[in-house]
Amino acid sequence: MAVKNRWLALIGLTISVLVVGFDTTILNVALPTLATDTGASTGELQWIIDSYAVVFAAAMLPAGFLGDRFGRRKLLIGGLLVFLGGSVMGTLVDTPGALIAARTVMGLGAALIMPLTLSIIPTLFKGEEQTKAIAIITVGVSVGLPLGPLIGGWLLDHFWWGSIFVINVPLVAIGIIACLLLIPETRDPSAPRVDVLSAAMGIAGLGAFVYGIIEGPGKGWGDPVILGALTGGVLMIVGLVARERRRPRPMVDLELLGNPVFRWNTVFLTLGMFVFMGLMFVLPQYLQVIQGNDAFGTGVRLMPLMAGMIVVAKIVPPLTVRFGTRPLVITGLLIMSAAMFLGSNTDTGSGYGYTVVWMSLTGLGVSLVMVPALDTALAELPQGKEGTGSGLNTTLRQVGGAIGIALLGSVLSGVFADRLDTSGVPPEAAEAAEESVVAAQTVAARLDLPELAVSAQAAFVDGMSTVLMVCGIAGVLAAALAAVKLPGGRTAHKTRQTAEQPLPEALSEIVDGARQ
Repeated sequence: MAVKNRWLALIGLTISVLVVGFDTTILNVALPTLATDTGASTGELQWIIDSYAVVFAAAMLPAGFLGDRFGRRKLLIGGLLVFLGGSVMGTLVDTPGALIAARTVMGLGAALIMPLTLSIIPTLFKGEEQTKAIAIITVGVSVGLPLGPLIGGWLLDHFWWGSIFVINVPLVAIGIIACLLLIPETRDPSAPRVDVLSAAMGIAGLGAFVYGIIEGPGKGWGDPVILGALTGGVLMIVGLVARERRRPRPMVDLELLGNPVFRWNTVFLTLGMFVFMGLMFVLPQYLQVIQGNDAFGTGVRLMPLMAGMIVVAKIVPPLTVRFGTRPLVITGLLIMSAAMFLGSNTDTGSGYGYTVVWMSLTGLGVSLVMVPALDTALAELPQGKEGTGSGLNTTLRQVGGAIGIALLGSVLSGVFADRLDTSGVPPEAAEAAEESVVAAQTVAARLDLPELAVSAQAAFVDGMSTVLMVCGIAGVLAAALAAVKLPGGRTAHKTRQTAEQPLPEALSEIVDGARQ
């Protein structure tokens, strides 16, 4: 393929993964709006986010095998079409259940897009060019994370909430055109059959477990359905692990977890994603509903969290080479914990100035954990295992994010319902008010009960403080674990060009390549 066409193809692939980065964060600023316009409860809001994450994490496992067997370009186009269908569906629906279904479809598309995009890169680029191409793809996903809240907020302030899905349509269309015109078809004739049962066990097991966590506070942890979901989910995941251990070419290469460096760095990466996604569920609601910002203002006010992560991502690689991974991860965990404890003292009268302090520290801490841990984990992968290893790492991070939303969202929901004072409120209205802080304020406005609105704000802040306290305690325990389990000192570390390449330089590679 001509040099120019290869770099143009990379533009299309980068735009394709950009939508995946967008959808990781763009919907979070819409949560209060969705609660108001669709009547979604806190549990339904959790499912709107988690339905995407659960399917994304579990369906990613067989995606690489499907591409190897049936054609990588064909399956990538299929993933883009599925994602497009889910996005169009999201613009048309108006109920929480239908929106959850649309997000599930989008998660399935994303699960095909990410691994197949990465598997196509080696067929287009070799040597140093391949490293640069992977860096650019990584930048494409990373740029989508901070842009998501800003673009989502602006769209919500000017259009209806379905507009946050419309933006996906032209981006996906460009990706499909690039695939059709510029990317050759490749496949692996020796690829084994996809184990449909293992794929089903992964999706069903993770879905059942997350269902139990999300619905537990409302139905009661002793409810037979909740106990059945939690137990069944764990059993299916354990069964998946046992089944994969016996397969000659497993979807989940569990032997990689036998390497303690890869295993423990992946554990702390998963913890970082757990905290980050849990906070991205809670913070937009706090900034909008409690502090009274509009959607775009909320997106802007989330930037200190993102900025902290971006700043650390620039300085961590040389620090990792000099000091090793363990000191940075422990420091990051302790900074994150201190930020969580600071945030847990928030009350209804706290201003944004107080919030920005602990939010910025959180971004610094989470990034100090995730950047060196990711780099070290991937550098430990043996030659020929880069694809399966990065896929396993990504899957576990997505699982951590899904469980973070489920568990921390459930803590918020449980504390809110317990602390909300519904004295003097009619029973049906009181039950509706306990669904979410937005629902409580809606009930208060309709029945002219200002004391209920005040109680709702206080109950939500109490719930958020409890969530932050849980994260802080988890961070301290994780720091102690890291001190014991992670290798110390200046460990042998293969510096990755992907991590070190500055963002402007990475983006300029596309332009320079396309001009050739």
